[in-house]
Amino acid sequence: MMKIWLDDLRPAPEGYVVTKSVNEAISVVTGAEEKNIKIELLDIDHDLGDYAVDGGDAIKLLDWLAERETFYPIKIHTANPVGRANMERIIDRYWKNKYRL
Repeated sequence: MMKIWLDDLRPAPEGYVVTKSVNEAISVVTGAEEKNIKIELLDIDHDLGDYAVDGGDAIKLLDWLAERETFYPIKIHTANPVGRANMERIIDRYWKNKYRL
């Protein structure tokens, strides 16, 4: 099982695979899928600072997951209220009865 942390600044809690950009998170997700490793949680920030040039802000990860219909459990830890609201809107629309922490 794998937990993935997407954040450009905050340190990850113990036991997480750390990613700082959307493209890096996508790479970790696809790598886990190829190895049949279950993704337990994606714990994501919204604003990725300088790392946004590598795939955009974290909302783009949600867009990518929704497009491929891979609805892993999501936890949002952003301090950006507008970013949080936008991410929650995507989760509410596409994740339906799936996990949201």
